[in-house]
Amino acid sequence: MERIKSLSEYFKKYELSQNDPEKFWSEIANSFTWKKKWDKVLEWDFKNLDINWFKNAKLNITENIFERNLKDRGGKTAIIWEPNDPNESAINLSYQELYEMTCKFSNALKKKGVKKGDRIIIYMPMVPEAAIAMLACARVGAIHSVVFAGFSSSSLADRINDCQAKMVLTSDGNFRGSKTISVKPIVDQALEKCSTIENVIVLERTKQTVNMVEGRDHWWHDCVKGESIECEAESLDSEDMLFILYTSGSTGKPKGVVHSSAGYMVYSSYTFLNVFQYDENDIYWCTADVGWITGHSYIVYGPLLCGATSVMFEGVPTFPNVSRFWDIVDKFKINQFYTAPTAIRALQAHGLEPLKNNSLESLRVIGSVGEPINEEAWHWYHDNIGKGNCPLVDTWWQTETGGIMISALAGITPNKPAHASLPLPGIHPVIVDSEGNELKGNNVQGNLCIKFPWPSILRTTYGDHQRCINTYFSNYKGMYFTGDGVKRDHDGYLRILGRVDDVMNVSGHRMGTAEVENAINEHEEVIESAVVGYPHDIKGEGIYAYVIVNSNSSIDIIKKEITDVVRRVIGPIAKPDKIQIVSGLPKTRSGKIMRRILRKVASNDFQNLGDTSTLLNPDVVEEIIKGAKQK
Repeated sequence: MERIKSLSEYFKKYELSQNDPEKFWSEIANSFTWKKKWDKVLEWDFKNLDINWFKNAKLNITENIFERNLKDRGGKTAIIWEPNDPNESAINLSYQELYEMTCKFSNALKKKGVKKGDRIIIYMPMVPEAAIAMLACARVGAIHSVVFAGFSSSSLADRINDCQAKMVLTSDGNFRGSKTISVKPIVDQALEKCSTIENVIVLERTKQTVNMVEGRDHWWHDCVKGESIECEAESLDSEDMLFILYTSGSTGKPKGVVHSSAGYMVYSSYTFLNVFQYDENDIYWCTADVGWITGHSYIVYGPLLCGATSVMFEGVPTFPNVSRFWDIVDKFKINQFYTAPTAIRALQAHGLEPLKNNSLESLRVIGSVGEPINEEAWHWYHDNIGKGNCPLVDTWWQTETGGIMISALAGITPNKPAHASLPLPGIHPVIVDSEGNELKGNNVQGNLCIKFPWPSILRTTYGDHQRCINTYFSNYKGMYFTGDGVKRDHDGYLRILGRVDDVMNVSGHRMGTAEVENAINEHEEVIESAVVGYPHDIKGEGIYAYVIVNSNSSIDIIKKEITDVVRRVIGPIAKPDKIQIVSGLPKTRSGKIMRRILRKVASNDFQNLGDTSTLLNPDVVEEIIKGAKQK
C-alpha cells in the first residue's frame, strides 16, 4: 500500500476518491491478501442502511497481519508491552511469536466449542493477551466484543445479554497505578444475570485468589498448554462481522456498533499508515485501552496490518510519577505518540518540572484523539512534547466510523491549532443547518454529516437494525449524522465543536445522559434526575447532575450514595463531577425537561437562558441558578 507523501498528492488522491471512489478503494484493497477477490467494490443504500464493500470477497483479517508479514517481518517486533510497574520487565513479541500465541489460543477456543459467528466478550487488562484474544477470535471467525475492564458487573451483564455471548475472556485482576483491582469477581457477579455463557477463560495476572466454577471456568495457561502453533484461518465473507463495540447512547441502552471484516481492515490500515506517516522501523505508541475503538484500530489492527511495532501500556500516566509517559517515550525511542486531550491537560497541570529529565528527541509525530483539543492544551503539547518541530495530528473520528475521518497527515497537511483540518481521501463531509440544508463555502458552522459511505462505516447496531437507522441516518436524508457540530474556517479547515445531542464527551469517552440518569434513578430516594455536560478543565466535559430527592438525609450523604450507585451500575468513569439537589426541574408544559437551560446553568452562563416564562414552573429556574452559584 502506497503512502501519500506530499500535499499535492493528497489533493490528487482526494479528488480521485470523490470522483471515482470505487477505483480509489479497489487500488488500495489490491495490496491485501484475499482468499477470493470481490465481484463489486461497493453497493450502498443509506435509507435502509444496506452497505456492501468488496462484495462477495473472502478473507481473514489475521492472514493479512500474519501470513502477509511473516516472510519479511517474522523476526520484527510486533508488540512491545510495558507493564504497570516500571520494575517489571517489558515484553517484546515478534510477529512470529505473536502468530504462534494467537494460533495456540485459537485452537484452545475451538476446543471449547467456539465456532464462526459466536460472540465472545473480552474483559481484560492492557496485557498482550488482550490483543491475542482479539486476534484469535478473528482467526476462528468468532465475533469479539471488548468491554473496558473499568465497567461494572451490571454494565458487563447488559453487554453479554445484548449480544448473547457464549464465552468471557478475563483475568484474575488488574494492576492500575498503585492499586490491584479484582476483575474475576465482577465477571462472576455479572454472570448471575446471564444465561448464555458456557465457558470463562481466566488469565493469571495478579495472582489473587479467585473463585473458579467447576466446568465453566478455566485458566488461560491450562487452555493453551500443548496446543499447536498452527491454526488455519477461517474464511470469512467481506461483510461478516469482525467485532461489536458498545457505545453509550442517548436512550440509556448501550448500542452494539458492528464492524465488518474487509472494509474495516482496509480503512484502519490505510488511515494508520497515512495519518501517522509510519516508516518501516518506527516505534509507535497509542496510549488508549483496547476496550475503546482507538485501541482496536490504532493499537491492534491498523498498526499490525501495516507490519508496525505497536506499544501497549498497562498502567496510567501518573504512576509511579507524572513523568511516566515521557520515560516510556525515551525508553523505547517512540517515534509516533498518540494520546487523549484529557491526558495532555492532566499532565500540563503539573508544569514542566516532570519533563526536565526527558529528551523526547525520538518523537517525530504527536497525535490527539477522543475529543476536540482546546488551543491551550494544543500549544502546550506541541511546544513542550513535540518541541515545536513535531507535526500534531488532531484526529476526529468515532466508534461508529471505525477509523480516523478528519485529520492532518503528519508533516504533509499544514498544522492549525485545535483544527482537525481536512478530510481523509474517501471521506465526503458536509455541513448542514438544522433543516438539513447544506452550507457550502468557507466561514460556515453547523452539524457535521457524511454523505457517502467509507469502508469502515458501521453496518448496524447488533440485534436492532432500525435503531441504527433512527440514530444515525434519519435526522438528515441520505446522510450519516455524526452528532457533532463543526465549523469550516476561511481556509476550508474543519474545527470540531463537540456534541449537539444528549451525549457527553467525558475524557474522550461518550456517555449518554440517559444512561447516567437511569443509574441515578436507581437510588430509592431519587424522584427524578437530569444530567448534562459542562466544561471541565481536565476532562473536557464533566457530568453535572440535577437531582430531586425524597429524603431527610444530609445532602452530603445522599450525594455520596448517588455517586456510589452510578459507580456500581455503570462504573467509575460515569460518576457525576457535580450533584445539585433541586426541588424541581425546568419543564415545558408538555413535561419535557429543558436541558438547554440546565446546560447553561452548569456552564455558569446565567445571562442567555432565553424566555423562561412559558415553562410549566418558571420559578424553579431562579432556585437552580441560586443553588449553582453556591457550588
